[in-house]
Amino acid sequence: MRQLMTFTVFVLITSFYSFSQEDTKDLQQLVGEWKLDMSPQDTTDSNFAMMRIDKITSKSVEGTFYREGVKMREGRVNTQLDVIYVALISGDNSGDYNTTFYYKNGKLYGSTHAIKKDFLAVWTAEKIK
Repeated sequence: MRQLMTFTVFVLITSFYSFSQEDTKDLQQLVGEWKLDMSPQDTTDSNFAMMRIDKITSKSVEGTFYREGVKMREGRVNTQLDVIYVALISGDNSGDYNTTFYYKNGKLYGSTHAIKKDFLAVWTAEKIK
């Protein structure tokens, strides 16, 4: 009986450890440079932006969004439903941008809302580095 309990505890700890590492591995796939297609519905348009994710944890994300020097602020991560969701704020001289995206099959699918510019951009992104 004691051996069975020891084995059960071992299996539970090993399973938990493996799940935790796998989850971290998934998050780390987002670290790097991403090219955002700002007009995914229009294949003739080459409007794009860049995003660099420098650091990501189970709760936060750090990097730059839109162009070099525009720091992400208040970056948050949520992995409910086995999907990686991210929300952040960035901005330039024209105001703040609220951005959200999720990761699926190696791509990012997102939207950026610019309140002062009165637009909502829908975009996709592919990792380039």
